Amino acid sequence: MNHFDVETSQDAIAVTVGDTEILRYVIHPDSPTDEAPKPYLYPLRFLDGADAAVRRPWDHRWHTGLQFTWSHVADQNFWGGPTFAVEDGYQMRGNLGTMKHTGFAAEPAGGSDVVFDETLEWITSRGEHWIDEHRVQRVHALDTARGIWAIDLSTELTNVSEQTLPLGSPTTAGRPNAGYTGWFWRGPRSWTGCTVVNSTGDEGEDHTMGKEADWVAFSSEHDDLDGGGTVLAFAGSSSSEDTEVPPMKWFTRTGIFAVASQSPAFDQEIHLPAQGSLRLNHRFVFIAKVCSRAELDALGEEFALR
Repeated sequence: MNHFDVETSQDAIAVTVGDTEILRYVIHPDSPTDEAPKPYLYPLRFLDGADAAVRRPWDHRWHTGLQFTWSHVADQNFWGGPTFAVEDGYQMRGNLGTMKHTGFAAEPAGGSDVVFDETLEWITSRGEHWIDEHRVQRVHALDTARGIWAIDLSTELTNVSEQTLPLGSPTTAGRPNAGYTGWFWRGPRSWTGCTVVNSTGDEGEDHTMGKEADWVAFSSEHDDLDGGGTVLAFAGSSSSEDTEVPPMKWFTRTGIFAVASQSPAFDQEIHLPAQGSLRLNHRFVFIAKVCSRAELDALGEEFALR
């Protein structure tokens, strides 16, 4: 039976399929202040038990599984680590905010899908409450015969400060091809140098970084476990009735590590007015095999966000 089970504790919710914990959503993290504490999804696993992410790697301690981030919010950093400025590069600036879980609409439960419907508050390094977030994550599409499960990530950010907030990235601050912000996935160390392709037919990091595409897919063999896996990420949408929103572009890397982010502000800031809202909607699909190009095209059509 294609059924998710859920185990809830004070600080996290684990989702399992049979004997495999496929994800754990940590709502009260123990991350240090300089990593901009925020809820995160880790561990992430394929249905065969292979790792699909890493937490706190040596090169960037603030990289954690799959998490929602924003690197440049006015003078604040809700991403973690140093903040880029064109004058002096990356520096620790004492400006790291936090995203605080404030509650679920209903306790997550097992079944054919699992829903985390929650509210969060974004608090600056100065203790100011700037953003209210309504985040809905839905774990679904379990297919044990094909080794597939998926998660939808829907987010609405409302500016509750009394000022317009510029939402940007290191690229909008002056660093080329560093447009990371938004939902961010960090792959296992063994996925360094893995294959990445996108919906337009292009292959390789250079053909996805900063580009528009309906989806990107990463595939690799695993360490510690025979076989491989594929992570298929969908760009989805970014919209607002209150301000101009640029096209969604991809931040992707494979050469030094495998990462993917559907960046709402890759190279253009979003100026969110007071009481304005921004909505994001994305999807990740985890497949317990290395998929061929034909299989990816079919899965891209099957799981397309419409």
